[in-house]
Amino acid sequence: MKNKLMQVFGMLLIVVILAACAPAAQAPATSAPAAVEKPYANELYIYVSAMGNLEYFNAHKYGWKWAGEALGVKAEYVGPAEIDANAEAAALDQAIARKPAGIAVFAWDPVLQPGIDRAMDAGIPVVTICGDSPSSKRIAFIGSSQHELGFIGGTHVAEAIGGKGKVAILSLPGTQMFDEREQGFRDAFKAYPDIEVVQTGDTKADIAIAVSTAKDILQKYPDLAAFVGTDSTAGMGAATAVSEAGLIGKVKTVAMDRNSDVLQAIADGTLTGSVAQDDAAMAFWGLQVLYNYVHNQAPLTTDNKAAKANTGPFNVFMNANYIDKSNLQYYLDANKLYAP
Repeated sequence: MKNKLMQVFGMLLIVVILAACAPAAQAPATSAPAAVEKPYANELYIYVSAMGNLEYFNAHKYGWKWAGEALGVKAEYVGPAEIDANAEAAALDQAIARKPAGIAVFAWDPVLQPGIDRAMDAGIPVVTICGDSPSSKRIAFIGSSQHELGFIGGTHVAEAIGGKGKVAILSLPGTQMFDEREQGFRDAFKAYPDIEVVQTGDTKADIAIAVSTAKDILQKYPDLAAFVGTDSTAGMGAATAVSEAGLIGKVKTVAMDRNSDVLQAIADGTLTGSVAQDDAAMAFWGLQVLYNYVHNQAPLTTDNKAAKANTGPFNVFMNANYIDKSNLQYYLDANKLYAP
């Protein structure tokens, strides 16, 4: 009797184990995965800029749109096509009037600070991109270390001229971001005692003036070893002057940014190289910072707003890279991607 009970118990145990191991019933498959929810689809973020006609800003427009799509929000890019600080300030005021969730500003001129502060006072968070307004109330700067851009360019041009010779800088003296880049060049040259900076020329952000200024410098210093430019206009002005003087290869030229004309000049040897900012990523991370400030602030206090507590990043520095013939094609292909 005992053996029979043990046999019955064993059979029941096997049935229980098999039942436990059997696959669970599954719900019928749907024809498509569920749509991703976009709870803030009507939330608006505005990028206020200037010089939008420059190819350089194609990457910013691309990155801003990319971020909006990634976060499921509306992302608009506005501002004058030309280099016009007052027109950009007016565009900023118009953006504030629309009461968006956040604003990004290309803060390259002091005239933009009052608008940035007005937006912050109205409860609209502002980040600055590419150009900064550090004494404003902005919550964060997203962009390159301007000094680092110059330092990288200075290091590469110093190597190109064998660590010695006369160098001229083309820039927009008196504009903070360009002054910081110039200082970066100069600091890089400190490691090369045989390099002498002989002049800083003012391009006024105009290609014709940049060419004329570079030509004047070449006449003044016929033994010049290199030009460095703090933006693409300066670099292309130097490259044009060097080309027309028949000095390609003899006078090295290093620019900033990765516009197609700059890249083509590297391809044909007119430019020695250029320093590329992480431009599309600037706009992408700018919107990320604004979005997370609005929706995902870390609880530094039980009520950050009431406590007037500032949280999140204050500066977000992007990488900078040097372009020459060895990696040129990758940048050319990216410019096609950014084209409107």
